[in-house]
Amino acid sequence: MSVRIRMKMTGRKHQPFFRICIIDRQKARDGLPIEEVGTYDPMVKVKSERVKLNMERIDYWMSVGALPSERVATLIKKVKLNRFGTAKPAAARVAPKPLPTPEAPAEEAPAEAGEASEASESAS
Repeated sequence: MSVRIRMKMTGRKHQPFFRICIIDRQKARDGLPIEEVGTYDPMVKVKSERVKLNMERIDYWMSVGALPSERVATLIKKVKLNRFGTAKPAAARVAPKPLPTPEAPAEEAPAEAGEASEASESAS
C-alpha cells in the first residue's frame, strides 16, 4: 500500500477549504483518510494563517514512506521556512472610457447634398 499526504477538498462552490490528510494513493480525492494532519483555507486574508499543520505527525508519516503531493510539499516547505510572502495589493482601478458623443458631421451631410444638387442645376 502506497501512502500519500494530499489535500481533501471540503467547503463549497466559490469557498474552498482543504484538509491535509494521509491517504492511500488509490483512493478517491474525498475518500476516507487514514489520518488528518492539517488544514488549508485559501480564503483567509493573512497568508501565514492559511495553513495549519501537525508537523510531528507529518514527519512521522514521511519517515515511514509517505510521499507528499506537489502542493502539500510546497505548503510543508513554507511552514518549515516560515516564508509565506505578503499579500499583493489590489490592482489599481482603471477609469471607464468616455461615452461616444454624437458626431457633428452627421448634421452637415444633408447640407453638402443640397450644395451638390445646386451645383448640378447651375451646370445645366
